[in-house]
Amino acid sequence: MLYVFLAPAVILVFLFNYIPMYGVTIAFKDFSPTRGIMASEWVGFAHFTNFLQSPNFHQIFANTIKLSAFELLIGFPVPIILALMLNQVRRANIKKNIQLMIYAPHFISAVVIGGMIFIFLSPAGPINAMLSVFLDRPISFMSDPDYFRTIFIASGIWQGAGFASIIYVAALSNTDPQLHDAATIDGASLLQRIWHIDVQVLKPTMAVLFILAVGGIMGVGFEKAYLLQTDMNLPASEIIDTYVYKRGLQAGDWSFGAAVGLFNSVVSLMLLVSVNYIVKRFNGESLY
Repeated sequence: MLYVFLAPAVILVFLFNYIPMYGVTIAFKDFSPTRGIMASEWVGFAHFTNFLQSPNFHQIFANTIKLSAFELLIGFPVPIILALMLNQVRRANIKKNIQLMIYAPHFISAVVIGGMIFIFLSPAGPINAMLSVFLDRPISFMSDPDYFRTIFIASGIWQGAGFASIIYVAALSNTDPQLHDAATIDGASLLQRIWHIDVQVLKPTMAVLFILAVGGIMGVGFEKAYLLQTDMNLPASEIIDTYVYKRGLQAGDWSFGAAVGLFNSVVSLMLLVSVNYIVKRFNGESLY
């Protein structure tokens, strides 16, 4: 009976995740919608070579890596810190209100977030109004490539850190209160109890989530990156996902777009396997 309940989920995954993988073959063909996948001409790795040899490959690849790496480096500890702070709040009503405020941004769509960023950071927006006290002229935040990375990462942390802390809060709920009582009797300070008890409880969860985060490092997030793009900040905002969309869908170069997307997926898989091996060897925790 348990297998009967499991069957619908297995069928859905097979139909919508495994069968469509056959379409990856268009990355190795000169795909034509009129001829179909089977009848399209086989070109091998020609599209991959064209992408790797394209003049903007290094810039696009570097932008993707930089955005993801900095977002991981800066953003990964934030949910952990939030969870540790929430765990110290003893009054349930205050804790619920704080959780509501920090979880809420997660449910705002990327389109709304993009619109809010453009409004707040426009030359006539509130941020420039405050800076006008110190500056002679407004700053064009959204037109300057130097500001794009900071804006993208900061808005991502604000939107996702609270919701990401739910997993850590749940993990901390399993902490034995007697450990804190014993540490308090032994004279341990609050910071010592957090470091030697709470952080140790979170270590397995942190290891798994870090591996998953590194595995998705090439998937920066198409929606917000595309919405925040302007002609002026394109040198910093053009990433692999937006490049695939423009070449594969807008320009109709299906095979080239599929090749770039497949390259992105292969790099992500290599990162996932490598980091999983490293974390397993040094920490003992892994995905498999």
